[in-house]
Amino acid sequence: MSQLDKKAGLLRRTSSSKKTLKEKVVLMYDEIFSKEDPAKNAPRFWDELFLMKVNLEYLELKLESVDEEVQHSQANINALFHYCIQALGEEHPIKVVNALQTLCALFRGVHQKNRSASGFDIINLLMGFDKAEQRMKDLMERLDSLLCGEGSESLKSLCLKLMLCLVTVTDNISQNTILEYVMINSIFEAILRILSDVSSKHLHGYDPVVLLALLVNYRKYESVNPYIVKLSIVDDEPTLDGMGMVIQQALTEYNRQFRDKQEETQGGFFSTLTSMVGSMFIADADEKLSVQTNEAILLALYEAVHLNRNFITVLAQSHPEIDIATTPTTNSPTTPTTPLGTMTPTLDMMNNPELPLDPNLQTTNLLITFLKYASILMQDTKDEHRLNSARLCLIILTCIAEDQYANAFLHDDNINFRVNLHKMLVIYLMVEFIVTHMMKDFPMDLYLRCVQIIHKLLCYQKKCRIRLHYTWRELWSALINLVKFLLSNETTLLVKHNIFHLALLVVNLFNMFITYGDTFLPSSNSYDELYYEIVRMHQVFDNLYCMVLRVSTNTGQWKEAASKVTYALVNIRAIINHFNPKIESYTALNHISQLSEEQVLEVVRSNYDTLTLKLQDGLDQFERYSEQPKEAAFFKELVRSISLNVRKNVSLNTMSQDVLLKEFSTIS
Repeated sequence: MSQLDKKAGLLRRTSSSKKTLKEKVVLMYDEIFSKEDPAKNAPRFWDELFLMKVNLEYLELKLESVDEEVQHSQANINALFHYCIQALGEEHPIKVVNALQTLCALFRGVHQKNRSASGFDIINLLMGFDKAEQRMKDLMERLDSLLCGEGSESLKSLCLKLMLCLVTVTDNISQNTILEYVMINSIFEAILRILSDVSSKHLHGYDPVVLLALLVNYRKYESVNPYIVKLSIVDDEPTLDGMGMVIQQALTEYNRQFRDKQEETQGGFFSTLTSMVGSMFIADADEKLSVQTNEAILLALYEAVHLNRNFITVLAQSHPEIDIATTPTTNSPTTPTTPLGTMTPTLDMMNNPELPLDPNLQTTNLLITFLKYASILMQDTKDEHRLNSARLCLIILTCIAEDQYANAFLHDDNINFRVNLHKMLVIYLMVEFIVTHMMKDFPMDLYLRCVQIIHKLLCYQKKCRIRLHYTWRELWSALINLVKFLLSNETTLLVKHNIFHLALLVVNLFNMFITYGDTFLPSSNSYDELYYEIVRMHQVFDNLYCMVLRVSTNTGQWKEAASKVTYALVNIRAIINHFNPKIESYTALNHISQLSEEQVLEVVRSNYDTLTLKLQDGLDQFERYSEQPKEAAFFKELVRSISLNVRKNVSLNTMSQDVLLKEFSTIS
């Protein structure tokens, strides 16, 4: 039996007869793919077709069949597309359901068969190139009407599934020429309306957020994308809050799944973010738990943070923390079954205006949830997929670290949340990453981003004279250990990486503390401790200086990069050369073989006056993040990966009519 026959719904006439019958809808499909006009001898053909339950698989396979057969029936395929759009305006919801299903099969089937064809050929095959503009205008208007109307929630869900299907039919979203019509006939306002409505964002929020993230990435570097322009100027608070809630609930679900997996193997867990981060990072790589990441929702968060200045306020908006695992849920009839970590979240409790004002109720916000997500994700970056997710998390943190409002929140002494969310949490997270990822397959890109994020936070602290009560020694120790790692693995790392760039960033962090530490370190004792650590670990800095001096005095590709580090070390070397003799003199004078920390600090404090340092320019300046051109290739591949994943999850079973048709079991 052929593949088409298997999908054709073949029925046996009787148990004794071997002759089989096809479903009526399959016979009608066969007529569409013939050379003749199916309505020629059956005037009600198209009207009856949309009363039949769609056989999606058969229709798609038919579209993927022999080229000649499809070409001969192009007029009928164009007619099918046209009548699908007309059926979307019907009063009978069953016809609308069937039309949406059929359109999905048309988009997928034609693209599947004609992957090598040009976008214009595909448009011509689907709707006729001369009528395409009007057809797509009509389609987008009908979809907009269904999404914004007061009708069935199931139909709204199916409309969104159709749009996700259309957007992801090509691996590279920017090669999907049909989306030009989606740019011209925007459904941006419909998406916003769903996200701003309490009920709609609960039922459908996940799909429009992902849809918007994908549409924003259509030819974003090649032409003016209206979705980018419109997203960047949204200032409606309910809409931005709705988008934030959907993203937060998706990330919360990921965090919950990780916590549940952890508890299965280790018992009680996740009491505090600090303990969580500490525990997960020291775990052996083979024992680390894996929950499927959700790049689509991360991309949505990135685009919102990157494009819309107003969205930053949503990050810090506090509300009661709800454990969605214990929350009663009412799922949308067409909510798909999705892989772990990508499930569509529910927002019942979040949208409940009757939430009790319990003073003991724990509060959270999107930023906290995202930081939890990032901390879990960054525990294991050996897999390329997770490495890219970690990279996106750090890009988002970079955008946050550059924003004045976000920094104000991160450094606000009056804000306290659960899981020990103190002001230096982001720095803590970066330190944990630095300490735990010094490995053979060194993630240089992530290290550069981590150090740059720390630098940007320090620049804000210096500018606003904010003194964090943080054990800065943890950061200094992590940075010194990183330098030791670079020195120990110089030969291996230089094959792939410019280690001098990272070394320069690390040295300049120390220079920030040396030059401006008195403006943001919590006390003079902290400043003394900085000098103590530099002197105590002077051998690491001496070794770094010897290495960069060697490279900078020889000809080679790293000569200039090494020279910059040599110059940057001038004040660190001055500190070492100034205090070491003082300490040796103190030791000899007092006949002490080994000084205590307090004794060294005493030497440091009493010898500041004779220390001479050079003023280094630009330490509190940084290059602001720009997506293009540096990140363009990364986002292109990321969107491709997300598109493939979304396409896979908008699968045939998610488009099943069984539940939908129960809602419309009768036609009046």
